[in-house]
Parts: sequence; C-alpha cells; structure tokens
Amino acid sequence: MNDRLVELETKFSFQEDTIQELNEVIIRQQRQIDELTLRLNRLGEQMLDLQGSASGGQSFSLQDEKPPHY
Repeated sequence: MNDRLVELETKFSFQEDTIQELNEVIIRQQRQIDELTLRLNRLGEQMLDLQGSASGGQSFSLQDEKPPHY
C-alpha cells in the first residue's frame, strides 16, 4: 500500500512539472503571437501609407503595378 502511494505521488509530481513546462511554452508562444500580430498590423499600416503616397491620394492596387522585370 505504501509503495503504491509513493508511486502515485511520484507520478503526480512529474505531471505537475510537465504541466508547468507546457504552461511556460504556451505563455512564450502567446507572446510571440502578440508580437507578430503587432508587426503585421504595423506593416499593413505602412503598406497603406505607401499606397496613398505613391498614388497621390488616388485609388491604388498592387495588382496594377508591374513587377520589376518588365
């Protein structure tokens, strides 16, 4: 009985460690997602600014622009 209790406590301890490690991974990934989302939003704003300045305030689409090799 005592051996079984020790075994269960050991397994529980390992599970707690694993859960803590997984939690840290999730936190780190969420920080990366937040940072990438912020960067993507900034790039989108820069694209809009560039489109507005390149077209002189007119409607502009990147599909209308020819690639550099033409």
